[in-house]
Amino acid sequence: MKIIWLGHGSFRIEIADKILLIDPFPSGPTFPKDRRDEAIAGATHIFVTHGHGDHVGDVGGLAKELGIPVYGMVELMGWLQAKTGVDANGFNKGGTVRLDDVSVTMVNATHSSSTPDGTYAGSESGFMIAGEGHTIYFSGDTDVMADMGVFNALHSPDIGILAAGGYYTMDMKRAAYAAKTFFDFKMVIPMHYQTFPVLEQSADALKAALPGVDVRAPKVMEVIEI
Repeated sequence: MKIIWLGHGSFRIEIADKILLIDPFPSGPTFPKDRRDEAIAGATHIFVTHGHGDHVGDVGGLAKELGIPVYGMVELMGWLQAKTGVDANGFNKGGTVRLDDVSVTMVNATHSSSTPDGTYAGSESGFMIAGEGHTIYFSGDTDVMADMGVFNALHSPDIGILAAGGYYTMDMKRAAYAAKTFFDFKMVIPMHYQTFPVLEQSADALKAALPGVDVRAPKVMEVIEI
């Protein structure tokens, strides 16, 4: 398995024989534009957590370019299909998409969700991504919530990819609280930070608050191999 941060809240996850792009945002300010082709090469599926432009804005173009399907909240996928004509597949919280040896379950998040043109986008979400003997909790944009205890009981994720930049989502302190209160992660990877000045720029507080957990703070396009 390979987990690659593409900057902001965007990831490339190579798992089993699938390559998933989660909230891809190659137009984002921290993504190295000369590595775009490398970041999207061979991608098989796109998953989107919610409707904000920094999560869905690049998705239609990428799906067309790559000729691959997109999955996410029902209302958001309806909007995306109508706008772009891509193969957009809507599911909902508690639902699972099975991709051969990989499964992706949509779970709750607490944030907000509307499309760049203001259309209602259903609601915000996260994902549990299971394969190769591991389960990744991809939080999406969220604050701490008691639902996380249910997620752990049902899915037992060993890897957490957690929004931790503050201002729009949990900050490093709150993400650490969520990790140690509700989960038993072996590895935690922060996201949704460093992109804009208003967001946290360092993961040091997260590392300090989670002794015994392998907290990774990769550079953009750095490969974490599991």
